[in-house]
Amino acid sequence: MGGMKFKTWNRRWFVFDRKRRSLFYYQDKTETKLRGCIYFQSIVEVYVDHLQSISLRSPEPREATFIVKTIERPYYLVAPTVESMRIWVDVIITGAEGNTFAGES
Repeated sequence: MGGMKFKTWNRRWFVFDRKRRSLFYYQDKTETKLRGCIYFQSIVEVYVDHLQSISLRSPEPREATFIVKTIERPYYLVAPTVESMRIWVDVIITGAEGNTFAGES
């Protein structure tokens, strides 16, 4: 990927909020200060990083890496297990698609 600069991994705690149609993230699960938000309407696609393009730059293996691509930027996420990664990917896709079709009649 030309021009892409990836510094380091930062651990974050993600919260899926279907009501607000957003994915919020915090420093950790005890933190109350919001670090960022991914709005469902900004999600372009969600997919498993089968090539482990970012994982190759990591000193430890990251088999459960997936990417949430938004209009603004891609988010590279790692779940603790492959199974939890699949669940997160399915839930985010379902939430984002639900948002896409929410206004249509």
